[in-house]
Formats: sequence, C-alpha cells, structure tokens
Amino acid sequence: MSTSAKKDPNGTWRIQYRYKDWTGINRKSQKRGFKTKREAEEWLAAYKLQQAGDVSMLFSDFWQIYREDMEKRLRKTTMRQKEYVTKDKLLPYFGGKRLCDITAPMIRRWQGEMMDKGYSATYLKTINNQLCAILNYAVRYYDLKSNPCHKAGSMGKAKADKMPFWTVDEFTRFEAAIIDKRPAWMAFNILFWTGMRLGELLALTVGDFDFDAGTVSVSKSLARIDGEDLITPPKTKDSVRIITMPDQLSADVQDYISTIYRAKPGTRLFSSITKSYLETEMKRGIRESGVKPIHIHCIRHSHASMLVQMGFSPLEIANRLGHGRVTTTIETYCHPAEDAQTKIAERLSGIGKEESIEKQQS
Repeated sequence: MSTSAKKDPNGTWRIQYRYKDWTGINRKSQKRGFKTKREAEEWLAAYKLQQAGDVSMLFSDFWQIYREDMEKRLRKTTMRQKEYVTKDKLLPYFGGKRLCDITAPMIRRWQGEMMDKGYSATYLKTINNQLCAILNYAVRYYDLKSNPCHKAGSMGKAKADKMPFWTVDEFTRFEAAIIDKRPAWMAFNILFWTGMRLGELLALTVGDFDFDAGTVSVSKSLARIDGEDLITPPKTKDSVRIITMPDQLSADVQDYISTIYRAKPGTRLFSSITKSYLETEMKRGIRESGVKPIHIHCIRHSHASMLVQMGFSPLEIANRLGHGRVTTTIETYCHPAEDAQTKIAERLSGIGKEESIEKQQS
C-alpha cells in the first residue's frame, strides 16, 4: 500500500493511498479533511491495521469492523442498543487502547467504575456482555490470543429481581382512572388481558383481529429509531403467534375500531400514541387510583402471574407470551407469590388432617 499526504488549497490535508481489494485488484483512494499532515498519516496507519486485521489496532477501530459486520446480521433495534452501550460505556474507557493490550486487571478496574455509578445489576450485565461479545469476535475472526473478559469475570446479573405486578382488582382500579382517555384505556386493556409486548401492541392493525374467532394475530413490532416509526418482525420467530381474547376485551376492541375514521385492515389502532404518552398516562392512572407503581413492562408480568395463579402450565403460558424457551417463562414468571405459598401450606395442612382422621377412625 503506497501513500502520499498533500495539502489542499483550503489548508487541510488529504492522504492518498493504493491498496488491493478483496479480489486482488489494485485500487486508489484518498481521504480528506485532516488538520495536519501528522493526523492524516496517523489515520492511514490505523486504517492499515484495520485492513490487515492486526490486533494491535485500537479498540475504537476494531469496533468499526465489528459494527459493519454485525449490522448486516442483527435487527436494527438490537444493533442500535449495541451502538449506544459501546459508544457511551466502552469507547470512553477502551477506545484509545490497543486491542491486544486490554487485560483482565484493566477490565476489573472498568467494572469497578461502572458499579460505582449505581447502574442496575441487569444493566451492568448487559454492558459487560457487550464488551465480551466484541472481544470474542476478535478471538474468533482476528486471532486475538484470548478474551480477557473470561479471566476478569462478570458483573451484575442476568435476571432482574422479582418484578412487581398488578392483580385483577388493582388493574380494574387503574383502568377506571384513565377511562376518560379512550386510546390509552384500550391500549392498557389489551396489554393486561393478552400479555403482549409494548412494541407488538403499537404495531397492531385492524386486520390483525378476528372477532369471529375472538383472536388477535401478533406478527410485527414497532420501534422508534431516530424519531421515525419502524415496523419490524417480532422479537423472535416464536413471538409470531395468535392470542385468544376474553369476550369482553374482544367486544371493547370491536367498539374501539368502530370509532376510527375510515378504518381499513392496514390501519394501525394506535398510530396517534407513543410509548412516552402511555408512560405519562400510566403515571396519571397510578396517582389517581392509588395502586402501587409499576412499569409498563410489568403489565406483561401481571398477565403471566395471573395465568400462573389460574393454574396454567409453563408451556401454555410460554406459547401465549411468545417465549422461545419454556425455561424463560419458568425463570421469569413462575415463582409462587406469597399468597400462593400460604394456599400451598393450607392445602398441605388439610391433607395432613385428613390422613390423621383416617388413622384415628381405622
């Protein structure tokens, strides 16, 4: 790769270089806009390391390689989360370090700084997993000797503490407090009685409902990226499902659709509302009804917990929620509540008394 740096009439520098592309053909290119000749030459040195896949390149340069590859393979929403975590939490600390110079003690110090910031245990786990994923990629495809994350150990935890949820009585009190805002009222009723995700709710169209069968089809999700609504496939292939609706919910949705002007099969039910709007309405409803505060995602948890209390199996609940693995359902939702524990003890006590009476009578 031959190179030359030249000064442009506007006072900035450009670097010209020749290289061989992936087919072996010689090419010529250039990059402009450098403030100094040294800056131009330093950029080219880093570029050469990138092209050669040399692990002595800077972490920030390797991140660009990783990002360009992974954005072709991951959902836009997933990639956007990776970009945010990396730019905000990883690049400020590791960006200026050579990939091969990142060590376990260095990672331990970074982990300590992250933990001192008071992030939740699950968010700490997410941050650490992102660093580990980038370094695993370097090991697998760029011959980095080993991933120092493995020696450093992890931080945080994968599963959140037990999430709060609403009982049917609490939800009834909540919905009564927001019934004056019909779109929000309808949205929260669908969330509570179907257990679908927020993105799935916001993507619903009129054609997704089959009122003869009393079902709603979940086949897409809505995400807001760079101020624009983006309809994507659901979270996983198992998220594509058909959910049966209680009769009252089916009637309420039918009535709500009748109020939408010129509704067609492709018309979105909630095109005029956003996650932010629902969060605001949720706070209002909690304040006015006096029920315990929970987050929007906890409404999904409320639905699942209700099904657990009703005696449905983990497999049945997993299919309704769109979980790919039953273990996800068991780990997240199938923990007995305190009142359930009391009922178990009472029933066991009842069995014990019955056996005692039978022995006395025999």
